[in-house]
Amino acid sequence: MASYKEPTFQDRAALSADAKQRALEKLKAKPPVDPAVAAARAAAREAKEAAEAKKREEKKLAIEQARLDKLAKAEAAEQAIKDAEQAAVQAEIDKKAARDARYAARKAKR
Repeated sequence: MASYKEPTFQDRAALSADAKQRALEKLKAKPPVDPAVAAARAAAREAKEAAEAKKREEKKLAIEQARLDKLAKAEAAEQAIKDAEQAAVQAEIDKKAARDARYAARKAKR
């Protein structure tokens, strides 16, 4: 059985140069991109980006509208509470006025 032989620097450099040369040959063998195809891809990419930007904007507007609706609902609830408190106070005032009127009527009878 043969023992392991550690590669020398020259072996590693040669392997590296060979791999680099093969990568360059592979890159050179690749056909050039047709300008019409490149333009079509660029147009499709721009259309996709515009659609995504529109979608993001619509989502942002929907979130803002939901926030405004929530604020309006909270203000309406707060106003309803104030109206209920005011109605309760007015009811107490009316009850006191009715009680005072009954008391004055009893006093007038005497």
